[in-house]
Amino acid sequence: MEQWIDICAVTDLPVLGARVVERKVGGNIAIFRNATDHVFALLDCCPHKGGPLSQGIVFGDRVACPLHNWSIGLADGTAALPDEGCTTAFTVKVDGGRVYLDGQQVRAPGTTSAPDVPMNAMTA
Repeated sequence: MEQWIDICAVTDLPVLGARVVERKVGGNIAIFRNATDHVFALLDCCPHKGGPLSQGIVFGDRVACPLHNWSIGLADGTAALPDEGCTTAFTVKVDGGRVYLDGQQVRAPGTTSAPDVPMNAMTA
């Protein structure tokens, strides 16, 4: 099995925005692109009240949760002080203008089977 899952072209991600990779199990994954074209991937769930981070505002290397404005680090999923909490960050790479997720990391929790993320399964 290939370790890396081809998700989309970098240009499919809006600058300062996100797209969602839908998963059947384990929660959706938000793929973000910041102003300097760095790409990040987080579980699409704020650690505070579960808000959809993919609908938040991207600034620098952070995203503001749309529900209560918590600032979440795109690289590690950690909330900025004074808030506390963390969401799962996923390993992402860009190669040849394509965005890839680490297939080992995005498996359905508790399984050893192939990841449940279909190729290019992305929504706005």
